[in-house]
Amino acid sequence: MKPAYLAPLLLCLPTTLLADDRDNALKLPDTFISANRQVEDRTQTSAANSVFTRADIDRLQPSSVTDLLTRVPGVQVAPTGGRGSVPGIYIRGSKTAQSLVLVDGVRIANATSGDSGLQFLDIDQIERVEVLRGSRSAVYGSDAIGGVIQIFTRRSAEQGLQPRLRLGAGSNQTWQRSLGLSGGDQNTRFNLGASLDESAGIDWSHTSYPSDGDHDALRNKSLNLSLSHSFNDTLEAGLNLLDSRGRSEYDNPYGRFDPGTSQIFGQAPYTDFSVSSLGTYLGAQLNDHWYSRLELSHSENRDSKRDKLSDDSSDFNTYRDSASWQNDLTVNEQHSLMLGADGYQDRVHGSTDFDEDSRWNRAAFVQHRFKGEWFSTEVGLRRDQNQQFGGQNSWSGSLTLPVDARNDVLLSYTEGFRAPTFNDLYYPQYSNPDLKPERSKSYELQWRSQLSDDSRLETSLYRTDLRDAIIFGAGSIPQNVASARINGFEAALHQQWFGWQSSLGLALIDPRDRDSGHTLARRARRTLNLDLDRQFDRLGLGASWQAVSSSYDDEANRKALGGYGLLGLRSSWTLNSEITLDLKVDNLLDKDYSRALYSYEGASYGYREEGRTWLLGITWTPAL
Repeated sequence: MKPAYLAPLLLCLPTTLLADDRDNALKLPDTFISANRQVEDRTQTSAANSVFTRADIDRLQPSSVTDLLTRVPGVQVAPTGGRGSVPGIYIRGSKTAQSLVLVDGVRIANATSGDSGLQFLDIDQIERVEVLRGSRSAVYGSDAIGGVIQIFTRRSAEQGLQPRLRLGAGSNQTWQRSLGLSGGDQNTRFNLGASLDESAGIDWSHTSYPSDGDHDALRNKSLNLSLSHSFNDTLEAGLNLLDSRGRSEYDNPYGRFDPGTSQIFGQAPYTDFSVSSLGTYLGAQLNDHWYSRLELSHSENRDSKRDKLSDDSSDFNTYRDSASWQNDLTVNEQHSLMLGADGYQDRVHGSTDFDEDSRWNRAAFVQHRFKGEWFSTEVGLRRDQNQQFGGQNSWSGSLTLPVDARNDVLLSYTEGFRAPTFNDLYYPQYSNPDLKPERSKSYELQWRSQLSDDSRLETSLYRTDLRDAIIFGAGSIPQNVASARINGFEAALHQQWFGWQSSLGLALIDPRDRDSGHTLARRARRTLNLDLDRQFDRLGLGASWQAVSSSYDDEANRKALGGYGLLGLRSSWTLNSEITLDLKVDNLLDKDYSRALYSYEGASYGYREEGRTWLLGITWTPAL
């Protein structure tokens, strides 16, 4: 980040926010923040959701954020290669740019492509991941059609100082190093962490140019800082910083066209990337009924592509400044209100000259919640005013019916929209400045049941209608001409039995183009995920199974992607109070599979995925 952007945010810190018990809430599995930007009981929110705490991350040992997301019912990930490749993330059948990604409440998506760079966020710098499934534009505005993914950076757990050091080594010359220090007292908490993750990678492509035959390496450096201070019982302020940057090599099987010779040549391309976010906040409990929170933030997403075999280069850098003011009002035991306003401005700088290189968005939102003995309701409205496309209203409403003490039925209706990106609107020769936002309407029926003290079942049956969808027509010019219908069913079962902790996720989806009747590309109709874990005193054992049905790589449904099943094993051993060893093996059966295709000389091939891999790590948390 540039100091010029950091300065005004840092100056706000001494005069801004009360940090309620949010830091403590981030460590609890039964709380949820992303639905209404406030801490609430996870079972009480109207949105279907999944939560991974730091304890879950340590137990599951995911290799990345996207690896963790594959465990969420209704979420599919389709990368175009190995580690560091751009992942397609599909929540309930929506495409990547139709889901909102936040880091500590800060939008991090690239304003040119819509990609959020999740593949570059180091899992060791993350405290918690929340996934909200379903539209939430009435709270967040643009992009929240399919859902919301919110990542919270590491937080301090206790008073005093707690250092940590982790080292890991594994397949494909993978090396992981991270260290951190957290601590504080009754009034102040902090966490500082840094990590370096390197891997020689794999060859992403099967058949391509000779220059694509090398392994595609990844080098990722990450830094995380969180700080909060309570001035008194009613006022708190803080900041959160996350910065990831490095280099990712990749294959380009489509080659480079040389206009001078009218020939296509191979490349050895790589990307120098940077994804960063900084947010400051001030929270105040103004009285017994009114809590107010002010947030100011800045995010950057930089992408510099280079080629080792030519002078080809491109730069796409986007910057976003944001502000948000939210007020939570408790009228009485039954009625509560959420009132707020937010705005942000996007700026684009790079090697491509856009007709417009900045735009602003301003919004106001209100939500009323009623909680009664026989039913509960939630009604929300948001009004966005955008410099490019004008105004947009988003409505939401839900009804909760408690059948008995253990069972709830929820009915909901939500609207969503996605604003076109700068590439859609202003990219030279391949854009359309008259594009309108994509719009959606969703209907959902949920059943949540506490089957027993150790077993909970959550199911969702939903339908989403998408219109004014943006596709690239003749001459690769984007147009608002597509519409889609997505029907789906999700089920999540969490259970403790015979000392084992199990999580089962099932998703059935029928995502179709309404005009052609074809299945939307890279969306499998059936997915199943199972995690089993048990702790035997100092020894922890676990296993994961993921099954994904076949899909299509293209909208015409002519290029099929085969289904696959993946098995992983993991273990951990606590040597003493300070040292823990962990070992995992992913893709134990060495399954050969692909989640995306590419074309070379008229034929289609699958991007390679990593085969059987292993990783051995040691974590040292010395007592001071």
